Amino acid sequence: MLAAVLALLLAPPGPPEVCKSDLAHAYDALEKQCGHLLEQKGVSLGKIRKELAKAASSVRSTEDHWVVLVRLVARLKDGHAAVLTTEKTKDLKWPLPGLDRGPGLSWCEGKGKVHVKGAWGKGAGAGIEVGMEVVKVEGLPAAKWLEGRVEEISDLVSFSTPQQARYFACHWGLGGAEGSTLQLELRHPVTKDTKKATLTRGDGGLAPAGPVFPPTGLQAIGRNSYGKLPSGLGYIHLRDVPQTLPEDLDRMLEALADPPGLVLDCRANGGGGCDHDAVFGRFVPAGATLKFEKEYGSAGPRPYKGPVVVIVDAGVRSAGETVSGMLKEDGRAYMIGPEPTAGMSSQKTTIDLPSGLFQLYVSVGSNKGRFNKGKGIEGIGVPPHEIVPYDPQDLAKGVDTEIRRAEELLQKGFPKNAVPYHPERYK
Repeated sequence: MLAAVLALLLAPPGPPEVCKSDLAHAYDALEKQCGHLLEQKGVSLGKIRKELAKAASSVRSTEDHWVVLVRLVARLKDGHAAVLTTEKTKDLKWPLPGLDRGPGLSWCEGKGKVHVKGAWGKGAGAGIEVGMEVVKVEGLPAAKWLEGRVEEISDLVSFSTPQQARYFACHWGLGGAEGSTLQLELRHPVTKDTKKATLTRGDGGLAPAGPVFPPTGLQAIGRNSYGKLPSGLGYIHLRDVPQTLPEDLDRMLEALADPPGLVLDCRANGGGGCDHDAVFGRFVPAGATLKFEKEYGSAGPRPYKGPVVVIVDAGVRSAGETVSGMLKEDGRAYMIGPEPTAGMSSQKTTIDLPSGLFQLYVSVGSNKGRFNKGKGIEGIGVPPHEIVPYDPQDLAKGVDTEIRRAEELLQKGFPKNAVPYHPERYK
């Protein structure tokens, strides 16, 4: 009898106790290290603690433990946040279905409606065209289905802002398990004809590329590209921010040879890292210094001095937000887009948990604290000067609304006093 009691007392704690211990430590560490940022975002650790208490008590395995921690992280409104495995759990397999198989579609929103932004593979094969209005999904109004999809995904994926969550739902959120289906009812924006389609998920390529209709004849440097638009304006698409971006811009600007205006398209920029001031310096006239919100000197062999329109969307994340945001916030460029950037630009830390099974990777402070009246980027994003929704009539004609508007602005001029930089002073 005594041996049995001793064995019970000396037995290692079960999965629920291990999970509860990790959660208790996590809540304390998050309060100490991230409390100010969480308060700014309206995140209540007390509310999260109550919500996940029952789930922690129901844990029966290390996989269950992992899922509870992921649900905790998802509630931090932190696009960078993640649960990291350790040496003890490096071979553990995620137990829930993913969103890795797509139907060959991506969507965009505008004026309260949902439209097809991209169609390929099975989507295009079913006769679905870019610009079509998505009227119903699984028998529900498209907007209502999308709201539910955002709520469903947000249980396991952390988003810094609502616009980031909706952007995700319109791209990766259309994915699901291999062989699952998506029932749609659509309407053509011009003919008003309706169409029903049932798509079977299986195509890859869920990640958005950025521009809806990339200009033709672009040259590539890594994942970034550049060239001239038919109007003669310069065009650069920054798909990411590599360490070599300042030097890459030197090559691009040399090839573009001082166009009368430049479209800097940052849509779907997934971030990276480089010398941001050096990037800005490529847009300061040779021999000059610009000082509006911050002082920058000219950099590179052929810096660009003409007018710049920056295009963003909620797919612009992390370093993509700081690079594009600086050009707007520090007075060099006019910014447009269908919505603000993702709002996930921060300083991060790693929190060790007592079990040693997992770690939490979380944001502790916002980058670019001077943006958004001293609140920075994290949890807010960089709002454009001008919100430009995608026009379904444009999309149906193969016209990228954002590029069209950028060209108009460069040809006709920016709204008065919107941008403090004036190119004519540097002729």
